[in-house]
Amino acid sequence: MHAGSCLCRTVRFEIDGPLAPIQFCHCTDCRKAQGGAFAANIPLDTKDFRLLSGADDLQAYESSPGKERVFCRRCGSPIFSRLASRPGVVRLRAGTLDAPVGAERGFHFHVASKAGWWEITDGLPQYPAERPL
Repeated sequence: MHAGSCLCRTVRFEIDGPLAPIQFCHCTDCRKAQGGAFAANIPLDTKDFRLLSGADDLQAYESSPGKERVFCRRCGSPIFSRLASRPGVVRLRAGTLDAPVGAERGFHFHVASKAGWWEITDGLPQYPAERPL
Protein backbone atom coordinates (compact mmCIF):
# COMPACT_ATOMS: atom_id res chain seq x y z
CA MET A 1 0.00 0.00 0.00
CA HIS A 2 1.23 3.48 -0.88
CA ALA A 3 -0.20 6.82 0.25
CA GLY A 4 0.08 10.39 -0.93
CA SER A 5 -1.50 13.82 -1.00
CA CYS A 6 -1.42 17.29 -2.43
CA LEU A 7 0.59 20.10 -0.81
CA CYS A 8 -2.26 21.27 1.46
CA ARG A 9 -3.18 17.66 2.31
CA THR A 10 -6.81 18.17 1.26
CA VAL A 11 -6.56 15.58 -1.50
CA ARG A 12 -5.39 12.28 -0.04
CA PHE A 13 -5.16 8.95 -1.78
CA GLU A 14 -3.81 5.45 -1.52
CA ILE A 15 -2.60 2.92 -4.05
CA ASP A 16 -3.12 -0.77 -3.55
CA GLY A 17 -0.45 -2.70 -5.40
CA PRO A 18 3.06 -2.36 -6.77
CA LEU A 19 4.18 0.81 -8.51
CA ALA A 20 5.18 0.79 -12.17
CA PRO A 21 8.50 2.38 -13.09
CA ILE A 22 8.49 6.19 -13.10
CA GLN A 23 8.24 7.78 -16.56
CA PHE A 24 9.83 11.19 -17.15
CA CYS A 25 8.04 13.37 -19.72
CA HIS A 26 9.96 16.32 -21.14
CA CYS A 27 7.25 17.72 -23.44
CA THR A 28 6.53 21.43 -23.34
CA ASP A 29 3.07 20.98 -21.82
CA CYS A 30 4.37 18.83 -18.94
CA ARG A 31 7.20 21.27 -18.24
CA LYS A 32 4.73 24.15 -18.07
CA ALA A 33 2.23 22.19 -15.96
CA GLN A 34 4.92 21.09 -13.48
CA GLY A 35 7.03 24.25 -13.50
CA GLY A 36 10.19 22.18 -13.88
CA ALA A 37 12.34 20.32 -16.38
CA PHE A 38 9.95 17.35 -16.67
CA ALA A 39 6.97 15.54 -15.18
CA ALA A 40 7.62 12.35 -13.19
CA ASN A 41 4.64 10.04 -13.76
CA ILE A 42 3.60 6.62 -12.55
CA PRO A 43 0.86 4.91 -14.59
CA LEU A 44 -1.75 3.21 -12.41
CA ASP A 45 -4.85 1.15 -13.03
CA THR A 46 -7.79 3.16 -11.73
CA LYS A 47 -8.91 0.09 -9.75
CA ASP A 48 -5.71 0.41 -7.67
CA PHE A 49 -6.06 4.17 -7.04
CA ARG A 50 -8.42 5.24 -4.24
CA LEU A 51 -9.24 8.79 -3.19
CA LEU A 52 -9.55 9.07 0.59
CA SER A 53 -10.46 12.76 0.75
CA GLY A 54 -10.68 15.89 -1.36
CA ALA A 55 -12.67 14.61 -4.32
CA ASP A 56 -14.68 17.86 -4.37
CA ASP A 57 -11.43 19.86 -4.46
CA LEU A 58 -10.12 18.18 -7.62
CA GLN A 59 -10.27 20.28 -10.76
CA ALA A 60 -9.65 18.94 -14.28
CA TYR A 61 -8.15 20.96 -17.12
CA GLU A 62 -8.24 19.62 -20.68
CA SER A 63 -4.75 20.62 -21.84
CA SER A 64 -5.18 19.00 -25.26
CA PRO A 65 -8.05 17.10 -26.89
CA GLY A 66 -8.72 13.98 -24.83
CA LYS A 67 -6.13 14.72 -22.12
CA GLU A 68 -7.05 16.06 -18.70
CA ARG A 69 -4.65 17.23 -16.02
CA VAL A 70 -6.21 16.96 -12.56
CA PHE A 71 -5.04 19.17 -9.71
CA CYS A 72 -6.09 20.37 -6.25
CA ARG A 73 -8.03 23.59 -6.66
CA ARG A 74 -6.95 24.77 -3.16
CA CYS A 75 -3.16 24.51 -3.44
CA GLY A 76 -2.64 23.89 -7.18
CA SER A 77 -0.73 20.62 -6.78
CA PRO A 78 -0.91 18.46 -9.90
CA ILE A 79 -2.20 15.02 -8.87
CA PHE A 80 -2.64 12.97 -12.05
CA SER A 81 -3.51 13.11 -15.71
CA ARG A 82 -5.80 10.90 -17.73
CA LEU A 83 -6.47 10.18 -21.38
CA ALA A 84 -9.93 9.58 -22.82
CA SER A 85 -8.35 6.86 -24.97
CA ARG A 86 -7.17 4.96 -21.84
CA PRO A 87 -10.09 5.21 -19.39
CA GLY A 88 -8.75 2.61 -16.94
CA VAL A 89 -5.43 4.39 -16.33
CA VAL A 90 -4.30 7.51 -14.48
CA ARG A 91 -0.77 8.89 -14.58
CA LEU A 92 -0.01 9.86 -11.00
CA ARG A 93 2.54 12.60 -10.34
CA ALA A 94 5.28 10.74 -8.46
CA GLY A 95 6.09 13.73 -6.25
CA THR A 96 2.70 13.48 -4.55
CA LEU A 97 3.58 10.13 -2.98
CA ASP A 98 4.65 9.99 0.63
CA ALA A 99 8.17 8.62 1.10
CA PRO A 100 9.64 6.14 0.91
CA VAL A 101 8.50 5.25 -2.60
CA GLY A 102 10.30 2.14 -3.87
CA ALA A 103 9.40 2.65 -7.50
CA GLU A 104 12.11 2.15 -10.08
CA ARG A 105 12.95 4.77 -12.67
CA GLY A 106 11.86 3.73 -16.17
CA PHE A 107 12.65 6.04 -19.06
CA HIS A 108 12.55 9.57 -20.49
CA PHE A 109 10.28 10.54 -23.38
CA HIS A 110 9.63 13.63 -25.50
CA VAL A 111 13.33 14.36 -25.06
CA ALA A 112 13.39 16.12 -28.46
CA SER A 113 11.55 18.99 -26.74
CA LYS A 114 13.33 18.90 -23.36
CA ALA A 115 14.41 22.06 -21.59
CA GLY A 116 17.67 23.34 -23.03
CA TRP A 117 19.00 24.01 -19.55
CA TRP A 118 18.54 20.40 -18.38
CA GLU A 119 20.98 17.61 -19.19
CA ILE A 120 19.84 14.00 -18.90
CA THR A 121 22.76 12.05 -17.43
CA ASP A 122 21.19 9.02 -15.73
CA GLY A 123 21.58 6.42 -18.49
CA LEU A 124 17.87 5.55 -18.65
CA PRO A 125 16.38 4.88 -22.10
CA GLN A 126 15.38 8.04 -23.97
CA TYR A 127 12.68 8.42 -26.61
CA PRO A 128 12.52 11.52 -28.83
CA ALA A 129 8.70 11.59 -28.91
CA GLU A 130 5.90 9.45 -27.43
CA ARG A 131 6.48 6.98 -24.65
CA PRO A 132 6.43 3.29 -25.51
CA LEU A 133 3.29 1.40 -24.48
